[in-house]
Amino acid sequence: MKKEKLLCSACLLGVNCRYDGKTKPNIKVINLSKNSILVPVCPEQLGGLSTPRMPSEQLGDKVVTKNGKNVTDNFKRGAQQVLKLAKMFGIKKAVLKQRSPSCGCGQIYDGSFKGNIIKGDGVTTELLKNNGIEVLTEENL
Repeated sequence: MKKEKLLCSACLLGVNCRYDGKTKPNIKVINLSKNSILVPVCPEQLGGLSTPRMPSEQLGDKVVTKNGKNVTDNFKRGAQQVLKLAKMFGIKKAVLKQRSPSCGCGQIYDGSFKGNIIKGDGVTTELLKNNGIEVLTEENL
């Protein structure tokens, strides 16, 4: 039986790649490795941002850091790299970190850095969806 390949936010697998240098391991996501091949990705790192890094949120059509720096190009570059990996490995599904400015699916922070959540998709999620890749989050597995 051939295992399904899934893109997965690396932070959900225990990789210290979040903006704060920490991780958000999720047992449901980790357990997917029993029946699937998980390909870990961190769009922010793939886009050239360091870890740790200043927190970022989407603000309209831009992604900005808490101190106001525009990092949209990094987020777009990272999203393109994730899409490239998906195509390379024939991946049709992703499990990404909810509310992230890259990976959020249906929910993202509003750009105020006050924890307010709005409807929307992260930069990577939007690109993947536009290319026919199904996106799930750790919250809707």
